[in-house]
Amino acid sequence: MPVEFLGIAATNNGSETTPRSGAAFDKEYTLRLARAHEDHDWDRVLFAYGSGSPDPAPAAAYIASRLDRLQLLLAHRPNVSYPTYAAKTFATLDRISEGRLAVHFITGGNDREQGREGDTLTKDERYTRTREYIRIVKRIWTTHEPFDHEGEHYRFHDFVSDVFPVQQPRPDVSFGGSSPAAYAAGGAEADIYCLWGEPLARTAEQIEAVKAAAKAAGRADVPRIQVAFRPIIAPTEELAWEKAHRTVGAIKDRKERGDLVTRRHNGHHQPENTGSQRLIAIAEAGERYDRALWTPTAAATGGAGNSNALVGTPETVAQALLDYYDLGVDILSARGYDLLGDAIDFGRHVIPIVRKEVAKRDAERRNQHAAGSAGSAGSAGSAEPAGSAGSAEPGAEPAAAHGGSRTAAAVNR
Repeated sequence: MPVEFLGIAATNNGSETTPRSGAAFDKEYTLRLARAHEDHDWDRVLFAYGSGSPDPAPAAAYIASRLDRLQLLLAHRPNVSYPTYAAKTFATLDRISEGRLAVHFITGGNDREQGREGDTLTKDERYTRTREYIRIVKRIWTTHEPFDHEGEHYRFHDFVSDVFPVQQPRPDVSFGGSSPAAYAAGGAEADIYCLWGEPLARTAEQIEAVKAAAKAAGRADVPRIQVAFRPIIAPTEELAWEKAHRTVGAIKDRKERGDLVTRRHNGHHQPENTGSQRLIAIAEAGERYDRALWTPTAAATGGAGNSNALVGTPETVAQALLDYYDLGVDILSARGYDLLGDAIDFGRHVIPIVRKEVAKRDAERRNQHAAGSAGSAGSAGSAEPAGSAGSAEPGAEPAAAHGGSRTAAAVNR
C-alpha cells in the first residue's frame, strides 16, 4: 500500500541545535515551513503540544486556510479541555481544512509537565481517562441524536453537536506510547499507532504488541503503524557522518550553556515515560544499529521525544526507511535539525526514492497475487471435464517482496 510521510509544523525555527530567532509563534515562518512540506511531497505535518507552547489548534487552522493539499495532525492532551468541547473544535478544523485533519491524543508521560496545566492524575489514571475521552469524541463525531454519558472521568447529559467532520464517518485517531498500558489503549482505540525510531528487531516486537492489544480488544483490524526518526543526510557517507557528529556537538554545547532545556524530563537523569527509557537503554547498548540508525542524538537529549537519527546519503536513509516499511510501517515521520532546510532536502532527495521503491514492491506483490490466482484457476480448470463451467478459489496472497508481509491497514472507524 502507498507509504505516507509526516513532517513537523513548527511555529518557530528553533531546534535542539539552534535557538529560535524570534517569537514562539512566528506566523510567517510557520507558513513557510508548512508550504515547504506541501511543495516537496510530504503528506502531513504534526502540530505538537507543550504546556507553554503556542496552541496548536489555531496554528493548524491558520495553515489549513492557506494551503490546499497538506494534511494536518493535531496533537491534543485530554486534560486541557472537556471532550464535548474538543470534539467540536476538531470537527470545525476538519471543516476548515475540507477533510484533512487527524488527531493525535497524548496521555502524558511526565507528572510535572502534566501538572503545569493542573493534571494531577497518575499515569495509569491518565490512560484510563484517554481511552474514555477518545470514545466520547468518536461518538460525538458520529452521533446526530442527544446522548448521556456516565463514565469514570466524564459525565454529561443530553449532548449533541451541531458541527460534524467532513470526513465520514470521522477523522483518524492517532496514539503513541511504548508501555503495556499504551499498547492496550492504542490497540483498542487508535487508527494510527505511533512509535519512536528503534532498531528493527525492537520495532518488530512493538508492532506485534500493538497487534496483540488490538486483538485482545476484539478488533478485526489493527492500527496502521507510524515510526519517527531524525534524518541526517548529505551527498556522501563521509559528509553525512561529519554532519551527524557536528549535530551532537551542537546539542551538547546548547545543554552546557543552559539554553537547551528538555522540560519533558525536567533535568532528571531517568525520564518517567517508557519510550524515553527505551531510547536511553538502546543508546547505552550501542551507537549504531541496522543500516543507518544512530543513537547519540537520543543520548544527548536524555531520550527526549523522537530523537534517534538515520545517518547517510539520501539513498542509504531511503533504504533504511524501506527496511521499516517491510516490517509493516507505512507512515514514516521525519524531522531534521534545520527544520526548513532539512524538510526541503528530505522531500527532494529521500521521499522520491522511497515512493518509487514502495510502488515497485506493490506492483510485484500484485503480479505475484495475479499469477497465483491464475495458477489456481488453471489447475482447477484442467481437472474439469471439457465444456464444464468449473471455477476455483483464488490462491492465498503471497508474502510481500523484499522481506516480509505487510501489516493489514484497514482502519477501524
